[in-house]
Amino acid sequence: MKSLIRVSPLFALLLISIQCISQQKNPVTPSGFPSETFSGLKLRAIGPAVTSGRVSDFAVNPTNMSEYYVATASGGVWKTTNKGVTYNPIFDSQGSYSIGCVTLDPSNSSVVWVGSGENNNQRAVSYGDGVYKSEDAGKTWKNMGLKNSEHISEIVVHPTNPNIIYVAAYGPVWSEGGERGLYKTEDGGKTWKAILEIDKHTGVSEVHLDPRNPEVLYAVAHQRRRHVFTYLGGGPGSGLHKSED
Repeated sequence: MKSLIRVSPLFALLLISIQCISQQKNPVTPSGFPSETFSGLKLRAIGPAVTSGRVSDFAVNPTNMSEYYVATASGGVWKTTNKGVTYNPIFDSQGSYSIGCVTLDPSNSSVVWVGSGENNNQRAVSYGDGVYKSEDAGKTWKNMGLKNSEHISEIVVHPTNPNIIYVAAYGPVWSEGGERGLYKTEDGGKTWKAILEIDKHTGVSEVHLDPRNPEVLYAVAHQRRRHVFTYLGGGPGSGLHKSED
């Protein structure tokens, strides 16, 4: 019995040593599991499904072909001054990273208009917060309104009057209402007027001016609505509209 009492402390010390060595080889993570438990697993992104590489629009400076602007679905606006060799992000500090279109004023290429909210109707689409304007070639920006449009597909500036701008607002894709239709400003974006409203499900996806007569407009209306399990891409509200005044 005496020999057993003498051996027990040595045996206990041996057990402690073995456990310490084991913990060093397999350190326990804060979750309580040894780090080796999940070492063979590789993490992968499962959402949200934003696709920053998808290009939605671009605009080339007509007075400097080395300079153009690229609008991306979920990555803001990018600018190059060396024909695309390098690009710089110029919209990162603004209220939306989802862009539907970018347009240059034909009478002043330093004036840049951006419509936020991707002009796409898929499930991974991101929404925006209205129209933006830059008067210094993208260095600074100002939100010019139509914040409830969520998706702006096209902006057209009058060729001879820079105060007249048309905005094709697609409107929300996951809900009805919002600011959708064709909007016009005659004061450089200070105020907007809806000049084509169809219904709460139909927005305008395109607007074009007749190159021979800018008083003649063509607008493409598209009725659509996305639900969780389906997408309704069409309806009686869709159609082509023309204005001569």
